[in-house]
Amino acid sequence: MSDLVVIVYPTEAKAEEMRQKLIGLQKEYLIQISDAAIAVMHEGGKVKLNQLLNTTALGAASGGFWGLLIGAIFLMPVFGAALGAASGALGGALTDYGVNDGFMKELAANLQPGNAALFVLIQKMTADKVLEAIKGTGGVVLKTSLDHSQEQKLRDALAASPAAQRQELAPGSTEPTPNPVPGA
Repeated sequence: MSDLVVIVYPTEAKAEEMRQKLIGLQKEYLIQISDAAIAVMHEGGKVKLNQLLNTTALGAASGGFWGLLIGAIFLMPVFGAALGAASGALGGALTDYGVNDGFMKELAANLQPGNAALFVLIQKMTADKVLEAIKGTGGVVLKTSLDHSQEQKLRDALAASPAAQRQELAPGSTEPTPNPVPGA
């Protein structure tokens, strides 16, 4: 079962920075993301979606390939590629992958102009390591499908100040106090 997390950031750049951080954590196998989209509220009330996967382009490329292949069989590769690309683009545009676009637009309609919401659909994660990695990055949790305790841990991690993360220094030292090793 996947969990949905929606976090609001003051700018689209900050939301994109967090999305890239989560993608980096995915490369470390700490989190598995199905979708990560950003919805931005522009002046005038228009909501723009910035999807992780462009289904229209993917459909056009796939359709173009298959159209070229089938067109080559019937000795009309250019016509086949053009027809395949057009039908693939249409199919891709009508496909909704991950978080529902209508839901994202509806939720983003409540944002202030200039704010951005990061929608993340999480399949699996190592919660303690992910929360540690995003600690103090800011953002306000708008909606989640997490249970209450997990949601509170997420809120606390986002709200933690960077100063609270620093290790305590020994008096008169510029080095962090080493952790004692039992039996050493």
